[in-house]
Amino acid sequence: MIDRRGPVLRGPVVTYGVIGACCLVFLISPVSGLNRGHGTGDALLAAQTAYFRRWGVIPAELLTGAPEALPSPLTALFVHGSWLHLLGNMLFLYVFGAMAEERLGHLGFGLFYAGCGYLALVGYAAAHAQSDQTLVGGSGAISGVLGAFLYLFPKARVTSLYPFLFFLPLRFPAWIVLIFWFVLQWLAARGAGSGPGVAYLAHLVGFALGFVYAWVRFGRGARVKARTAGPEGEGQP
Repeated sequence: MIDRRGPVLRGPVVTYGVIGACCLVFLISPVSGLNRGHGTGDALLAAQTAYFRRWGVIPAELLTGAPEALPSPLTALFVHGSWLHLLGNMLFLYVFGAMAEERLGHLGFGLFYAGCGYLALVGYAAAHAQSDQTLVGGSGAISGVLGAFLYLFPKARVTSLYPFLFFLPLRFPAWIVLIFWFVLQWLAARGAGSGPGVAYLAHLVGFALGFVYAWVRFGRGARVKARTAGPEGEGQP
């Protein structure tokens, strides 16, 4: 008998796909410093500003309902303002995304990630309706992943890298790592300056959306009381 079901996707393919797409977009952008076609000095600064305004979220424009602004909360998920912004986001997605994707399924996780990211940025825009500062990054979507992870795996321990400990891979309870994430986002928001904005409110909205979604969809019976996530995001009993 011939099996016509086709290949089965294994592993956190959506998580890795998002990480790969974000890294590729960043590398070819005028922000990475690797693409010399954007010039230097004032020309490079102008190219970066145009890049953020083209692909990022501008609250004042988004809330007008202009058709060209409506996709911006999705495109902004793949745009990052610096190497630190990119690597920090991708590290947390790498650590937490695999187990969340395993629980939600590939398609479900992809829709969940995009939905949390979109709604988190819309929520921020609604609270800052007059702002014309650009917002970029997948932090709102990743916060949603963290919220769902905390609900589904409340006793998990995860391995992550900590810059204040010389980037040593250490294992901590997931809730401690999540506190570290929010502290980093708060510090980034305070230091954003006049560049693309770091929407701390969007992180809180994304986290709440992810937690509530997991609670409503799975209920208390689906929570895993003891699970450990390794560097590859794989669960171990």
